[in-house]
Amino acid sequence: MNYRSTVPVFLAFLAMGFGDAVGPFVGLAREKFQISNLTAQLIPFVGFAMFGILAIPMGIFQDKKGKKFVLGLGLAIMLIGLLVPALAGLSTFPVFLVTILLVGAGATTLQVAGNPIMRDVSPEGTYSRNLSFGQFVKAIGSLSGPLIPVIAARWLSEGWSVIFPIYSTLILITIVALWPLRVDEPRLPNQEPATFGSAFALLRNGYVAALVLAIFLYVGAEVSVSSGIALYLKDRFGLDITRVGLLGTGLFFLALTIGRFSGGVILNWIKASRFLPITCSLSILGILGVLVPNRTVATASFFLVGLGFANIFPLIFSMVVDRIPEQANAVSGLMVTSIVGGAFIPPLMGLVADWSGSMQIAFSVPLGAILYISAAAFTFAGHDRQAAASVS
Repeated sequence: MNYRSTVPVFLAFLAMGFGDAVGPFVGLAREKFQISNLTAQLIPFVGFAMFGILAIPMGIFQDKKGKKFVLGLGLAIMLIGLLVPALAGLSTFPVFLVTILLVGAGATTLQVAGNPIMRDVSPEGTYSRNLSFGQFVKAIGSLSGPLIPVIAARWLSEGWSVIFPIYSTLILITIVALWPLRVDEPRLPNQEPATFGSAFALLRNGYVAALVLAIFLYVGAEVSVSSGIALYLKDRFGLDITRVGLLGTGLFFLALTIGRFSGGVILNWIKASRFLPITCSLSILGILGVLVPNRTVATASFFLVGLGFANIFPLIFSMVVDRIPEQANAVSGLMVTSIVGGAFIPPLMGLVADWSGSMQIAFSVPLGAILYISAAAFTFAGHDRQAAASVS
């Protein structure tokens, strides 16, 4: 592997993780702007709605302009969004939503380019592994979302908005590192130009359609959990969101980080389709543990959920791209579009929380999402075993 090529790509994955800060921001914004659970969930809705709006157009644009160009464009959009608080402040909730919208647009663009470009710099047969390592780096960026506000409040006597200039600086460094990058993007002999029609036509393939829905539900479940942890710990156990509650979110993202690094290692010896059911099973056990009305068990369960969630996205994404590599840009646009699940599932969780008066009951929403993904994972693992047996 050419590390001169991969380092800028890994830095772009780190920046992708900054988009996941919208989860921890839910609890902080509810405290700052005094809004309801449902209104607070507009934060991930606005950010993740951009995946539904921009992903396929960006995939088509990328087919013409190249992945490096689109990667740089995503970094620039995210940087503009992060500079909004520095220019306008965070005095009103609408201004904050503008920041989240632009950060979401930048994260969308980075996802469209970053996931397939990893295939261009990976030796044959190592894409799933390297994409998991890329998601590990992304998880470090995600982990910074809950940790920086806690550090700022406890040791620097700063407000949580200090996160914006820190992210801006890191993105500037990434842009500088990306500038000299050269990426070979060969067009396969049977590769057609990406169009809206070619992207949506992929949904006629039952395998692709099932896994696109799995991505939709997984991202919604991940954002629901990351945004609900602090609210759950405050409402259930009376913990301070700013100083203690976000540590629970940090534990979840720490588990994501550890799990994605471990997944990159494990995938040296096990196929993606066989590893996916294992990670889904861990996720179900973890969410069931959250439903236990005990703070120690719940906290440990958030860590277990993170371990289970860690590799679901890169496993599904790489499985589909490896199945039809000649349509990588269309696949990327379609799969990244399904990340819009992060906009729709969390408000549903917030609605359940407001209706039931219990964040604990609201965790049944991500549980239902993971149950579907588990069913799909076990189904395709069984199909792969049957195909391997017929070949042998």
